[in-house]
Amino acid sequence: MRQQIAAANWKMNLTYQQGEQLLDTILKENIQLDNHHEAIFAVPFPYLIMATQKLAGRKNYFVSAQNCSDQRSGAYTGETSAEQLKSIGITHCVLGHSERREYFSERNQSLAEKVKLCLANDITPIFCCGETLSIREVGAQEGFVETQLMESLFHFSETEIKKIIIAYEPIWAIGTGKTASVEQAQEMHAHIRTIFTNHYNKATADHIPILYGGSVKANNAAELFNSPDVDGGLVGGASLVAADFLTIMRALKK
Repeated sequence: MRQQIAAANWKMNLTYQQGEQLLDTILKENIQLDNHHEAIFAVPFPYLIMATQKLAGRKNYFVSAQNCSDQRSGAYTGETSAEQLKSIGITHCVLGHSERREYFSERNQSLAEKVKLCLANDITPIFCCGETLSIREVGAQEGFVETQLMESLFHFSETEIKKIIIAYEPIWAIGTGKTASVEQAQEMHAHIRTIFTNHYNKATADHIPILYGGSVKANNAAELFNSPDVDGGLVGGASLVAADFLTIMRALKK
């Protein structure tokens, strides 16, 4: 079975003390993860070392950054390099999140550089893709997502691509009042897997976890994760509530 992943994206939320308390509450439950289960916590930069220390020694619990620079080093005030993340023990990094693309104008070519630098530093990229409402309304979502993947990822080798986690975000269904159905989620996940099959091969495509990033909540996680091509979730708001994220972790495919 592919890795089944509950990834928490705290975004720019919680004080340091609130973050500590949230992690303590989650870890107190002492959920023992199976070999094919992972819990990943993408926390704000100031909390990375704290989270790494709290998760130390716990099987299949990981800390992720929410971004990194597309440059190796240099005069880039305010940026953080993949090498710097590696130096403090960070194993994962979210790249190309819809908010980064929208608010900070991140482009596919820049993201390709970020992915390359993460892989060079043994950091697993959680690569986000997905379409806006305007793209969905004209039925262009499949081609749009394929272009995102093609321009950022498809120059990597089969060995490299197997080290990447994909997160599909239906941007049109996040905070818009519109709802993506389980069927729509599965349909796009299956399409993404087909894209990887066509460019690489079926074995490679079947290896890559594809997470759903469309408002995963405690009350819909089990149904979403039961879909054959949905391998867990990249969770926003619900990851800030310990009870909700614990429910989501327990909803991963057995």
